[in-house]
Amino acid sequence: MVVLRIRNVHKRKYALICLCIAGFIMYRYLGMSERGRRMSRKVGLCANTSQFTLEGEPFRIIGGSIHYFRVPRAYWRDRLMKMKACGINTLTTYVPWNLHQPEREVFSFQTQLDLQAYISLAAEMELWVILRPGPYISSELDLGGLPSWLLQDSSMRLRTTHPGFIQAVNTFFDKLIPKLVPLQFKKGGPIIAVQVENEYGSFAKDQSYMLFIKEALQSRGISELLLTSDKHKTLKSGGVDGALRTVKLQKLNQRNIQELTAIQPNNPTMVMDYWTGWYDIWGELHHVLPPEDMVSTVREILRRGMSVNLYMFHGGSSFGFMSGALANPSYRALVPSYDYDAPLSESGEYTSKYHLLRDLLSRYKNTGGSDSLPDMPVLHYREAYEPAIMYQHLSLWDALSFTEGPFRSAKPVNMENLPVNNRNGQSYGYTLYETIITRGGLLQSGDNVRDRALVFVDRSYIGLFKRQSLELAVPDGKGRRTLSLLVENCGRVHQGRELDKQRKGLVGDILLNNIPLRDFTIYSLDMKPSFLDSLYQAPWKSLSETPSFPGFFMGRLFAYGYPSDTFVKLPGWEKGVVFINGLNLGRYWSIGPQQTLYLPGPFLNSGINQVIVFEEQEGDFKVHFEDQADLGMAADIQ
Repeated sequence: MVVLRIRNVHKRKYALICLCIAGFIMYRYLGMSERGRRMSRKVGLCANTSQFTLEGEPFRIIGGSIHYFRVPRAYWRDRLMKMKACGINTLTTYVPWNLHQPEREVFSFQTQLDLQAYISLAAEMELWVILRPGPYISSELDLGGLPSWLLQDSSMRLRTTHPGFIQAVNTFFDKLIPKLVPLQFKKGGPIIAVQVENEYGSFAKDQSYMLFIKEALQSRGISELLLTSDKHKTLKSGGVDGALRTVKLQKLNQRNIQELTAIQPNNPTMVMDYWTGWYDIWGELHHVLPPEDMVSTVREILRRGMSVNLYMFHGGSSFGFMSGALANPSYRALVPSYDYDAPLSESGEYTSKYHLLRDLLSRYKNTGGSDSLPDMPVLHYREAYEPAIMYQHLSLWDALSFTEGPFRSAKPVNMENLPVNNRNGQSYGYTLYETIITRGGLLQSGDNVRDRALVFVDRSYIGLFKRQSLELAVPDGKGRRTLSLLVENCGRVHQGRELDKQRKGLVGDILLNNIPLRDFTIYSLDMKPSFLDSLYQAPWKSLSETPSFPGFFMGRLFAYGYPSDTFVKLPGWEKGVVFINGLNLGRYWSIGPQQTLYLPGPFLNSGINQVIVFEEQEGDFKVHFEDQADLGMAADIQ
């Protein structure tokens, strides 16, 4: 018995010793691996060889662009989960300066613009992040994402080291960059790279500008890998020492890749923007890229061992007046949909591109770190609600007393230089210019209308000024009459070398019988939420059979239960803007291609929702809601 007890004691001792040894080994192993992970956070994403490394290990960027400012915040998680489920490992996003700093002394990083929350959500989804903070981003935004108040300086030279521009960039970066520094990879965050400006090679007006932007980022604490991004023809002029050059393209051309590798032969090759589709322009067709063409190009990029970012993976919507415009060969404005024919549709639906891409990326195991991709999230329900019947009407003229102003000026004042919004000028929307005339004759715009003006005499419509139309007949009449020009900013150009010339409203004299018109009364109609709220006190009238135009029309949408996504359709209406519960969904225009406006469920209340339509010329007095998007007749991208 004594021998047996001694043996049991020895067994317990041996077991205890074995447990201690095993625990010590596990502690050392886990501790060392944890320390290894912490130490590797000092390295970050590197581009010193022909392949990227992250944490010292080979790494391929398979990225996708989703812009937080184009997706309702309530849907951020849904869109990023769908991205993760497709096999993407890196999220890229631009940062729109004009939205984050709408006025010189006003900064917005809350709710829909909470960039830190968006990046943190990406980290939660185990997605890496490449950030593109500009200051210029293009992104088919009004003025390429630059704030319009910059244009109050008559000598302003955007995207250069012009003192006024440099000072404004420094002020913005002083607010923005400290929010991003803690989210960098080396500090435990998901940001593995930061892009310096965007496509500067196609602009290239100032050789020292890119160096300034690079140092502006680094001096404020950006320490991750820096990138530049240009089309192949402008790679050389768009780069800056110390930043990896990347290329933008839609068709993979061997010569283009060779040009990139010739400039930086011992670095990884990355297609920073592989365009999965294209944006749309009012009056043209809806651009699409066949799914097979997209996937075959991505397959070839990956086969060659290159990294890639899909622009866009999910486009979303340019709500409100965010959309930009093109200058060449003539001025053309963009539609509010940013569907982009991307793998995820504007409303977050899976497309054939998504399924083909997911099948392809499932073969690249480093995209998620596991053997299989996550399950695809369930889609949101969409509903075709009952039409909203417009039951009240408010003429434009009756709404003028609720605008900021009026302002009086001897000469026309462009939109940006109006003394509104704490003297930051007017950024978007419409501006009404009124003056007194005593005779009829020939009205000449001198191409000073930016971009489109409805013309009235004593509030009766007489014609339209567009950029191409320079003359208009004013009927004769007796006595003093009021001439009114309702001028719309249809969107500032978002790219090209004409950025400095994007002032809106009336930018010069309007002539009547070769004599400049003088003594204007000017109303700012920027259609901001505060203006919409003020209209509750306006003298709305029951809708008659012959309401006046332009005017505001009010109706109600009933959404019982949990509101669903839907699409606003306006057959019988001509051109205007739709507001739901005071939120600006964007412009509509009968010329297309876009025929519906995306209305996300989170924008709706359970029960009654207010629908306001501002219509310029002709209305059907009924707003329809469909369960499918209609982006117009499609044409393949050439």
